[in-house]
Amino acid sequence: MKRLLLFFAALSFLSTINAQTLKPYILGSTLKGSMTDAKQLVKTGLGNAGFTIVGEYSPAEDVSRYVMVVSHPALDKAVKKIGGLTGFASTLRMAITDENGTLNITYTNPVYWGNAYFRNDFPKVATEYSEVESSFKRSLEGIGTSVNSPFGSKKGLKISNLRKYHYMFGMPYFDDVEELGNFDSHADAVASIDKVLKEGKPGVSLVYKHNVPGTELTLYGIALSEEKGESTFLPKIDLSTPKQTAFLPYEMLVNGNEVVMLHGRFRIAISFPDLTMGTFTKIMSTPGDIEDLLKQLVND
Repeated sequence: MKRLLLFFAALSFLSTINAQTLKPYILGSTLKGSMTDAKQLVKTGLGNAGFTIVGEYSPAEDVSRYVMVVSHPALDKAVKKIGGLTGFASTLRMAITDENGTLNITYTNPVYWGNAYFRNDFPKVATEYSEVESSFKRSLEGIGTSVNSPFGSKKGLKISNLRKYHYMFGMPYFDDVEELGNFDSHADAVASIDKVLKEGKPGVSLVYKHNVPGTELTLYGIALSEEKGESTFLPKIDLSTPKQTAFLPYEMLVNGNEVVMLHGRFRIAISFPDLTMGTFTKIMSTPGDIEDLLKQLVND
């Protein structure tokens, strides 16, 4: 009976999202008070809703921004079904941003990112994403003033466009990944990256590491600092309100024995789909800078 109910819930979920455009983030709730108190409330809510916080930090070293990266059993289950590059979908993010004295609690819209990363396979994991979406809403129950409003794009993207997204002609698609390195095995790749992270490299530090159970998929979230890092490029692209703090951190995926990252001109563009060409030109070097920073972790 439970499986039947989940099946019908997934059908209803699919019919709803297919009839709308999607935006990359959700403003879940707002509240007044201290960042410290808000962090504790959000952490408790996430735990109660079935999430595991795999990492947390202040993006761009900005004390007004805070991100908690989360995993969820339903996300792991979805990734295991399809595998490969869907490993990038194994975590999502919730952020707290102090904007003029109001704390905005936002998170990555599961359905937006699910369609972007699973593409035409998304209907196969709709049940899992319905569960994750419900869990996010449940995590914020009783925290501040409920808003539950999508944002991050004025009009949003149609499902069909999201599944084949690229910024414009000649720009990369989801699977046009940048290869960072190859190893003899998945275990060797993970051990090498862990060793380099422990020893330290300039401009990069670990936010989280998440292995999808039962797979050779390990996702790393990396904080990018110094002159080519987050504090340089984030203010140039995160111009609207609410802030899109949950855009970060940047990820790299160990997929079997290969280490890859999403191309910057895809990952940044899909996070800021209304980004103008004029703004994009201000960060022309950023995709290459990010690649150079992450390559340090696989070229010891």
